[in-house]
This record gives sequence, C-alpha cells and structure tokens, in this order.
Amino acid sequence: MAVITIVGAGVMGSALTFPAADNGNEVRLVGTHLDEEIIQSCRSQQFHPRLRRPLHPAVKAFSHTEIAQAMQGADIIGLGVNSRGVHWAAQAIGPHLQPGQIIIMVTKGMESVDGKLQILPDVLHDHLPPSIRDQVKYAAIGGPSIAGELAARHQTSVVFVSRDADILPRLRAAFSTNYYHIWTSTDIIGVEVCVALKNPYALAVGLAAGVLERKGADIAGAKMHNYAAAVFAQGLAETAILVQKLGGGLETVFSLPGAGDLYVTTQGGRNSRMGRLLGLGMSYSDAVEEMPGETIEGVDAVISIMPAVEAMITRGEIPADSLPLLRELYRIVTRNAPVEFDFNSFFNKLPFNPPESLQSS
Repeated sequence: MAVITIVGAGVMGSALTFPAADNGNEVRLVGTHLDEEIIQSCRSQQFHPRLRRPLHPAVKAFSHTEIAQAMQGADIIGLGVNSRGVHWAAQAIGPHLQPGQIIIMVTKGMESVDGKLQILPDVLHDHLPPSIRDQVKYAAIGGPSIAGELAARHQTSVVFVSRDADILPRLRAAFSTNYYHIWTSTDIIGVEVCVALKNPYALAVGLAAGVLERKGADIAGAKMHNYAAAVFAQGLAETAILVQKLGGGLETVFSLPGAGDLYVTTQGGRNSRMGRLLGLGMSYSDAVEEMPGETIEGVDAVISIMPAVEAMITRGEIPADSLPLLRELYRIVTRNAPVEFDFNSFFNKLPFNPPESLQSS
C-alpha cells in the first residue's frame, strides 16, 4: 500500500482517486485555493459536486491550508491543477516535498521559455526550490481519459511516462485496476507534447459543429464529418512534426497519448464547446462570455505555445508553412478573426514521407 496525495480537486485529479483508493492505498485529496466549495462538500457529504458522485469512502479531503499535513509521509504526489496552476503548485508543494517522493502530473500543457517549448514536468522542476528539485522523481499521465468515465469506473487505458524507468512499475502497481489499464513509457517528450496539443486541435475539430449550424440544415441532412476528419488528421500531423522536432518518438503520436487522447477530447467538453461557438461565427472575446468561469485549456495552450513556435520558425528550425492549423487557431483566438481554413495548406509538411501515390502534385 502507498500513501497518495492528489493536489487539485478538479474533475481529473479527483477522478484519479478512484483507482488509487480501489487499490487499497491511503488517498488524500487536497484542494487548491479555488476548490474550497468542493472540499467542503467532500468533507461534509463525501460528495464531489463537479463529478456529481460520491467519492470513494476511503478518500480524505484537505483544504489548501492543510497541504503540509496532507503531504506528510506521502509516497506519491499527484498534481491535478490546470495548466495555469503549475507555478502556484510548485510554490505550494515545494516546501513540503521530501527526497524520494514521486510527483506524477495529470496537468497538461507546454510553455514558451526563452523562445523554446518546455513540457510541464520540466516547468515544475525548474520552479521547485533548488534544494529539493533533483531529490524527487517526475512522471506524468497521458492518454484518453475523461474524468467522469474514470470516476464511473468505465474501462480506461492510459500511459504512465517518466524518464526514470525504475519508478514506472511502482506507479503502475499503485494505480492499475481491472478498469484502469496502464502502459508505461520513457518517451516523456512525445507523451507530453501529444497531451498538450490535443486540446487546441480538439477545439479545432469542434469548429465543424458550429460551421454546420451556421450554414443551416442541409436538404438531405448532410453533416460536416469530412470537415472535422480533415482537421483531426492535420492536427495529428502537426503534433507529429513538433514531437519529432523536440526529440519525441513518432510512435507515441499514433497510440494512446496522441491519436487516442485527441479522439476522446473531440467527443465533448469545454474545448469542443468553445470550437462550436467560434464555428458559429462568434469572435473569441464574445465566445468566452458564453462560458464564464471555465478554463479553456486549448486556448491557453495555443497562447502559451505560439511564441516558441514563432521563434523556432525565425531560427529556421521548422518551415513557416508547416503548422497552418495551429497558426490559424492562434489568429482566431488572439485577433477575434473569423474561421476561414485554407484546407489546401494541409498535409504539405508531413513528418514522414508518404507513398508516392499520396504525395500532392
């Protein structure tokens, strides 16, 4: 049995407590300063209001003011804050970390740091106190996992990843259940780039629903699946370009963390809803008003990533025309631009050589 402390009482961090507790571990759930109402509900009723179900009865809830107590004696620290909260989390957990503890990140995203893209486990490392940052181990979770489904104990398959292969069997043993299936990998760059990019590209796929509504009903009921499929495929191709450029493995893109996670993220949630609103013709500034209080990770990711992408283009590390979908998303969300994809710009810079019969003329 392990002692597992999850920091961040949002839906994904909280959902992870289910397999952790089902495995017989001692599980502690710590809210951030934004989670006080959730923690109060968990304490008084053992009910999570955002997951809309009772927590596992063995899970103990803690306020952010009790983080020192919640982390005391923990073997594994799960980080379930959103991408904006990583710097806060480093400050919050840093003083209480002990050598040998494992941090496993549920948080998804990347940051532009000095003109280069940095994955969030490395961002966390660099913002922890120097005295402890190299005394703990780092891991992350990638792959298709909708929080509500995991909390319902529906079949879920994910990848646990770390540069330190020795800790992966321990993590797998702590969390694996008959419904939570875990594969392991040391390709932390590949996994983290995939899971960071799935949100903006899922938003892009969501545009199709709004574009269809704006056009109005077709006489024969035709949908926009062709539109959505082309955007999905281009998003996957652009993900592969950046994964390879940053040193990750191409095979990761076409497995659970890449294709799998992108697929599941297109099936609903905040990014898809934002995509629909933009596809309807709303400016981003107006669409945000329709989703008050919600963090749109796809938008945050585009805004965080693009400065480094532009710097990479300036340095000649990637061609200027290799990421047309990502650059168009940036234009849409930062300039309130209308949705006008040039589909002929897609698939011209694939991360591999296609068969000659598929090459554009």
